[in-house]
Amino acid sequence: MPSKILIIKPSSLGDVVHTLPAVAAIRDANAEAEITWVINPEWAPLLRGNRDINHVHIFPRGEFRGLGAPARLLPWIRETRRLRPDVALDFQGLFRSALIARISGAKKILGMSDAREGSRFFYTQVARVDRQEHAVDRNFKLAEAFGASLRQDLRFPIPTGDQPPRFDAFPGFVVVHPYARGRNKSIGASVILELCSALAPARVVVVGKSGRRFSAPENCVDLTNQTTLLQLVWLLRAAAFVISVDSGPMHVAAAVTTNLVSIHTWTDPRRVGPYNGAATIWKNGKLFRVADLESATDLRKGRKFLREDVGPIAELALRAVAKQPLV
Repeated sequence: MPSKILIIKPSSLGDVVHTLPAVAAIRDANAEAEITWVINPEWAPLLRGNRDINHVHIFPRGEFRGLGAPARLLPWIRETRRLRPDVALDFQGLFRSALIARISGAKKILGMSDAREGSRFFYTQVARVDRQEHAVDRNFKLAEAFGASLRQDLRFPIPTGDQPPRFDAFPGFVVVHPYARGRNKSIGASVILELCSALAPARVVVVGKSGRRFSAPENCVDLTNQTTLLQLVWLLRAAAFVISVDSGPMHVAAAVTTNLVSIHTWTDPRRVGPYNGAATIWKNGKLFRVADLESATDLRKGRKFLREDVGPIAELALRAVAKQPLV
């Protein structure tokens, strides 16, 4: 059995979440191994308290730009060369992640068949995966190629998070995450206001990162651009219900709660939706349980999420809020 294992998954938030169960399976199959995870600094807090790994090796990608990049890169390369793992597993599948595996001095490098940018030339073993599968399932294929066994009870070791200052968990509240980087995936201000109105008098907490602004009504707490990653995790855990567009925070929510609606405007929820059979999907004006997606049709078609789509989702959220303790 290998004594030192290197996990390479530097980013992004949702992708890191999708890799957690595969790494848990690798830990179960290699109980005594020393496991190190290469990750970008902004996502490293997500690994806080994770008993499946021993060390975190920071990949400060943002520092390796500009005129001073060589002076900052060379010390990092020297530190990475000292890792010397028996095996490196490249869950990222890009040229830079495969290069990190090579720089580490790994004796074996495993990657997936859908890897890009010529990264497969660095691999000593390739796991055959289906590009149409969910990322969690593809990651499991790589773990299986390394000898890990799949478990029925998936493990997503997400930290408990940090409670935001001066924020009380009671009364119950609904988290709305309306922002995403992908084109046409975000929800506009008018729809956010419609959600707040439909959920009143319940508290609505809007989270995420965006340059957009809206005038928050009385029952809405606007924490846009005001939370750390761990504070966001805490809010997603503590919420009575989460309404989110297809995004990294949505995947965190799917790992910690079943009270979730994931809004998919143009993306296929079978490939990039929540990996949680009890969660709910909005697609093309309809609501589906994730467990029922295989029998759903026209999931590749899409349209915007509109104000008239708010009502059924608000009803689900209000039912969850009504079940929360009053004190």
